[in-house]
Amino acid sequence: MSRFWSPLVSRLSPYVPGEQPKIANLTKLNTNENPYGPSPKVLEAIRAEVGDNLRLYPDPDASALKQAIADYHGLQPKQVFVGNGSDEVLAFIFQALFKHEQPLLFPDVTYSFYPVYCGLYEIDYRTIPLADDFSIRIADYEKPNDGIIFPNPNAPTGRALALAEIEALLAANTDSVVVVDEAYVDFGGESAIPLVNRYPNLLVTQTLSKSRSLAGLRVGFAVGHPDLIEALIRVKDSFNSYPLDRLAIVGAVASFADEAYFQQTRQAVIDSREALVAEMAKLGFETIPSAANFIFTRHPAHDAATIATGLREHGVIVRHFNKPRIDQYLRITIGSPEQNARLLSALGEFLRV
Repeated sequence: MSRFWSPLVSRLSPYVPGEQPKIANLTKLNTNENPYGPSPKVLEAIRAEVGDNLRLYPDPDASALKQAIADYHGLQPKQVFVGNGSDEVLAFIFQALFKHEQPLLFPDVTYSFYPVYCGLYEIDYRTIPLADDFSIRIADYEKPNDGIIFPNPNAPTGRALALAEIEALLAANTDSVVVVDEAYVDFGGESAIPLVNRYPNLLVTQTLSKSRSLAGLRVGFAVGHPDLIEALIRVKDSFNSYPLDRLAIVGAVASFADEAYFQQTRQAVIDSREALVAEMAKLGFETIPSAANFIFTRHPAHDAATIATGLREHGVIVRHFNKPRIDQYLRITIGSPEQNARLLSALGEFLRV
């Protein structure tokens, strides 16, 4: 601990991202990256933007991207906020909307950045236990709060909440903000974006990292009532007026212009997920129903950490969380058919040991 640190720094427990290995020839299924590259239109747009104008600042409002997102979802640009990845968007949300007297509520098994942000911004929170099958029970959130946030589908479990359940939650919490974090929604969930015009307390976040294969560009967004969006803008403009660079803006806009490619690759991941779940069942794995681009699975006869170590020895990396309730599960990203085949081969070798 440095004597120059602010007192808050020593109390923080930072988020631990998935490993980005520097070893060659590994099958990397630990960080939920899309196995398919971005749309050719994205690459073309980025190449066209590379030139002398990189000496100029980007549009601080990212107006072209806000318009593209608004058009895609049938909204107005004033209902859209964009940021440097959905994690940054979430950071602005925590600062702008969740610092109140009552606690923030979120599931006990969920995206582990939520408690990190609460520590960073000194926000009081309560975790709500998932059901034994790892589903979110809406009735459990009927308690005093000044905000609710959860991913849908949830992470790391992959379970999705029906839109009717989300609407019931909104109707029961009209005096607090409800944030639905839809990082994985395009792989089988039902987006809550159609509800934003009916519920002024609803904010929906999404990322272009997963279903649009743009994790390297860092683009995320939120949609909701203009009053909520204004709060995020006020925080953003007090922190960094230019969060998205020129390449990110044009690449993100182009991704929304290639619907055919988006649907094709999205469906390919879904099909691979269902095929992988079926093959792993033959090996004795029990998998939580997933609407994401990953699965959450366990083998009743083998320790999860031991499986993860064994897979690594066979050149395959998956994610293991050494945390209560989920320490016997592995989160495995859906890869290409070839990557999934290597995973199944490595699991077969491990189970034969």
